[in-house]
Amino acid sequence: MRFVLNKEGRRFQTVASKGLEAVFPISNVRREDRGIYSCSYQNRSEPFAVSSPSDPVDLAVRDPSLPRPSISLSPTGVTAPGADVTIRCQGQSRDVRFFLHKAGDLNPPRHMDPAGDGAEFHIPTVGRQHGGSYGCSYRPRSEPFVSSQPSHPVQLVKTPAGCPDFTNANIARMALGAVVLLVLGLILAEAYYSRPKEVP
Repeated sequence: MRFVLNKEGRRFQTVASKGLEAVFPISNVRREDRGIYSCSYQNRSEPFAVSSPSDPVDLAVRDPSLPRPSISLSPTGVTAPGADVTIRCQGQSRDVRFFLHKAGDLNPPRHMDPAGDGAEFHIPTVGRQHGGSYGCSYRPRSEPFVSSQPSHPVQLVKTPAGCPDFTNANIARMALGAVVLLVLGLILAEAYYSRPKEVP
């Protein structure tokens, strides 16, 4: 087969393949490379028959001049299974769209229009699949394929199902220890003051 890469009406040179895929390397990515790409293929035996185009993919180019956004996680710390989590991304511009990225996730990043200078991404009922490292970026609405640098990452750590919350357990142990010490102190005080006094 021969594969064809298309970008918004621009057709790249076809690439022959012995297998079922072809690679179109784009070295030294520039601002003009940003945009929407799709590919199609044709059999060599039928050079004038072309397949339908693939689903499109976006290529956004990072602009180092755009300020890095900030990211925060609520609640912080270890999250219990089934809890609701909110990830807030905040930038310095209002006319942008925010994107939430998860490390290692091959799905397209979630995006959201901001309320003011930030956007909140809600993760209801946290499960094992939600744990990991998250970051966010933004793109100006006037240049939807130009991206800011990603934020510094935050870690969403989930308590495994069936495991105790050691923070709460330690607090409970400390409270129980304090009660035991208080009771022992009262017993000792009562024994001291209730003993018979020696007659001189």
